[in-house]
Amino acid sequence: MILSSMTGFSRATGTTGPVQWAWEVRSVNGRGLDVRLRVPNGLEAVGEVARTALQKTLTRGQCQLSLNLTRPEARARVRINETLLAELAAATARVPRPEGLAPASLDGLLGIRGVIESEDEPAAESDTLAHDLAEGVVRLVADLVEARRAEGRQLRAIIEGQLVAMSRLRQAAEACPGRQPEAVKARLSASIAALIEAGGLDPDRLHQEAVLIAAKADVREELDRLSAHLDSVGELLDAGGAIGRKLDFLAQELGREANTLCAKAGDIALSRIGLDLKAVVEQFREQVQNVE
Repeated sequence: MILSSMTGFSRATGTTGPVQWAWEVRSVNGRGLDVRLRVPNGLEAVGEVARTALQKTLTRGQCQLSLNLTRPEARARVRINETLLAELAAATARVPRPEGLAPASLDGLLGIRGVIESEDEPAAESDTLAHDLAEGVVRLVADLVEARRAEGRQLRAIIEGQLVAMSRLRQAAEACPGRQPEAVKARLSASIAALIEAGGLDPDRLHQEAVLIAAKADVREELDRLSAHLDSVGELLDAGGAIGRKLDFLAQELGREANTLCAKAGDIALSRIGLDLKAVVEQFREQVQNVE
């Protein structure tokens, strides 16, 4: 089944009229889903569409979503209001000129406000740009999902290898000679002999101490719980989907059982197995932190 990482990157680009645009999204590990948005002024609505698309598709991860636009430099266009110029010229011709006053010149008339008009070259139609950006979001999200799944496939291979290693160590602990009845009896006899040599112990106290030592040497419950947790990990991997939180919980439980196994091990060989198990569980925990 499909397993997704929370780490991924995707980019979608396009051109609308004179405008070049590029969507980018980066996702990393996160306890929940957090989508942070950065878009140019005036395109907040399109940005919210992209945010919503990510929120509907992903379940966990911190996402940085951005939109960059590149526009050509605006070229100002100049237009002469010929109607106004003609009216001003006619008016100046009708008005008597005082002696010594030169007639109105063209450059003087052009300097009057409103005769010369300028306007910026219009950008691409906003509706067309919004449509193209929305289509880009679809590609962006699809590519991000595939990137996260590609890393998820690699994560699954690593986690399955760690699962095999933990199962082998659990089997090694199960078969460890140090926890066989004969070995436990020998350690118990040695402990009892040491208590007798210490002297001052009544038979009842001696019996209680023997029971405590025997109970501490029994790691049957820890081995059974380890087996159950490992089975649960395998079932989750087969199910796929958003299983990161559950795997993280199982990693904590596996670590707890490995710690108890080490604490109760009365044998050097069993203690070493427990330490090796703790190391693999820690590696497992680090990897599942990346799973969605």
